Amino acid sequence: MPPANITRRCLMATAAAAPGLARAQPAVPPPVRFVVGAGLAGGVYYPLGIEVAKILSRDLPGILATMQATDGGVSNIEMLADGRAGLGFSQVDSAVTAFEGDGRFKGKPVAVRALAVLYANRMQVVTARGANIRALMDLGGKRVSTGAPGSATENMAFRLLMAAGLDRNKDFRSRERLTLLDSNIALKDGKIDAYFFCSGIPNSAIRDLGASPGVELALVDHADLVERVVARHGPVYFPDTIPADTYPGQHTENRQVSVANVLLVMDTMPSAQAAAILGALWAARADLVQAHVEARNFVLGGQRSAAAGIPWHPAAAAFWQTQGAQLA
Repeated sequence: MPPANITRRCLMATAAAAPGLARAQPAVPPPVRFVVGAGLAGGVYYPLGIEVAKILSRDLPGILATMQATDGGVSNIEMLADGRAGLGFSQVDSAVTAFEGDGRFKGKPVAVRALAVLYANRMQVVTARGANIRALMDLGGKRVSTGAPGSATENMAFRLLMAAGLDRNKDFRSRERLTLLDSNIALKDGKIDAYFFCSGIPNSAIRDLGASPGVELALVDHADLVERVVARHGPVYFPDTIPADTYPGQHTENRQVSVANVLLVMDTMPSAQAAAILGALWAARADLVQAHVEARNFVLGGQRSAAAGIPWHPAAAAFWQTQGAQLA
């Protein structure tokens, strides 16, 4: 055992050096937590949201991003508005409704801003061949799900039904308000005849439905309604197609109505942070495509103000102009 005086000298020397050591090794601040509002499992927002959070956490120092599963674009806007999310996926029509303080946001406009235009959400009206539903008018008297309450799917479904001359409260044998996964179960069990769901393609849940034993999946054409919808709600909608064989059993092209998707932030997001987020995602496009093939449509030519529907965040406008996008 060393002499006591040596032990005391060592302790005194260590104590004297400790303040210096503390100054040389400052405490590292904890990472900033950042929530990405996405969607439910089965949709496209879900895998892309996971990948976006992964990219931001990996490539932006001091950021710990997490994906939050939600009911979709409308819920994401609500989360942005009350500070529970920093970034959110949404359809353009929902973003415009929130920005203008209409619909579910009546009298309470939300200062959302566009960060990027992503890909098109296709309205998929899903049925089984035995139901003999070939147009939206054929839904009259049927059992239908128009999507989860207050969702972007439900909002767009209501607009299409109105354009088809159907009253959502009177013209159906029953109208449910089911999530995508619950709609799949109900259709397989014969409890509904058709359902609406708006998403990118291929949608994994609809693909699984088409592959289910005993199910002959069909998609209902409705592109003929686009002019009526645009006349009432503006040019955020456009005619589009789902190629044949996108889903098992779907052997003909589906002519339907689409709307663009956007990444949203609040107008209060600092420009440096918005620019850093957008730069990281744009540089990691290949990773996003690996998460879901729809990310291949996240392209420079898609970054147009008309497609975004709402004002750009100033940092986003500057970023896209620097990249060579023609925003106007």
